Amino acid sequence: MMPTTGAMNGAPTTKSGGGRAQASPYDITAKGNIAIHHKHAYNGNRIFLYHYTRRIGERLVKAIQVAQFGGPDVLQLREVPDPTPGPGDVLIDVKATTINRLDLFQRNGSRPVPLPFTPGLEAAGVVVTDANGFHAGERVLTTRAGAAKGGGGYASRIAAPATDLSRIPDGVSFEQAVASGLASSTAWNSLFNQGHLKAGERVLIWAGSSGVGTIAIQLAKHAGAWVATTASSEERAAELRKLGADLVMNHREQDIVKEIQNNGAGVNLVIELVSTTLQTSIEACATNGRIVLIGNLGGQKATVDTQQWRLKRVEVLGGGISIAPPQDEQQILSLVAQKVITPVIAHLMPVTQAAEAHHLLESGTPQGKIVLVH
Repeated sequence: MMPTTGAMNGAPTTKSGGGRAQASPYDITAKGNIAIHHKHAYNGNRIFLYHYTRRIGERLVKAIQVAQFGGPDVLQLREVPDPTPGPGDVLIDVKATTINRLDLFQRNGSRPVPLPFTPGLEAAGVVVTDANGFHAGERVLTTRAGAAKGGGGYASRIAAPATDLSRIPDGVSFEQAVASGLASSTAWNSLFNQGHLKAGERVLIWAGSSGVGTIAIQLAKHAGAWVATTASSEERAAELRKLGADLVMNHREQDIVKEIQNNGAGVNLVIELVSTTLQTSIEACATNGRIVLIGNLGGQKATVDTQQWRLKRVEVLGGGISIAPPQDEQQILSLVAQKVITPVIAHLMPVTQAAEAHHLLESGTPQGKIVLVH
């Protein structure tokens, strides 16, 4: 039987079949010109309550939110108050966003955030009203949607700081913009701002089929580098060769260091997305090589030979939250418009299927980005 509860915060009650009082799943308590919305959601034998307040007559917008930590099914479509822009903000109707691994960690509570929470690290959309140098109807991208009022890109409307926005050029769709978005910003920052990649150098990019990997391959080739990368199957390897990779290795079957040495000297730069492969990255480096550590897809711990590290004078840089400034992101969008780089989109799905999209990313099957469309 569904658990019962008395009225909460003045919420009206209904009678169950047994005559016991239950709170209505959707309750509204009016206090002056303020409406307090309550929703009681049931999950097996557990009950949880969330509520929000709004002024009566206030416009509501849609958002996919997390009200409790858990699996993909905790992602629920909700109505939330229309965000109010601050002095430095721009109001945006969101058209597309993507799924990132951080979304999964925030949803399951391994990287907890205050609840209720609207995920979505990036958002592409249309400016609603003129503000801070942007004009109504302009198409814009933010890779910092988590800092926006109204939540992240899973919300249908946000108010984002103007300083975080890039303009989407003609010929680039909302879906292409977000698919390049954070992935290309991370790739650009790790390759050039942190890794200082130069034409003629050799670079190893781990996890070539990831969102960051597919963009990093193309950016490195455009910069004039020799590019090696890794894949888990011949099918994926073939796609990475099409993106321009000079050497694609199956990390499950091949000796990465030996393959690189058989194709010339060691590499000058490694974009380390796996972390548990750090020792292999050190071995793959030439003397005075550089490693930018920007992900831990394989886990958070690695064992390394410090003697080899020291003697090869390899520099290992913790990339932190590796994201390029908006002016670099504007340049990346220009490269997309010129078809110099092509964002790889694995799936296009409506935002209402966010739970299914999370299942897909957790399965490890997508090659490229999963884009959610509003």
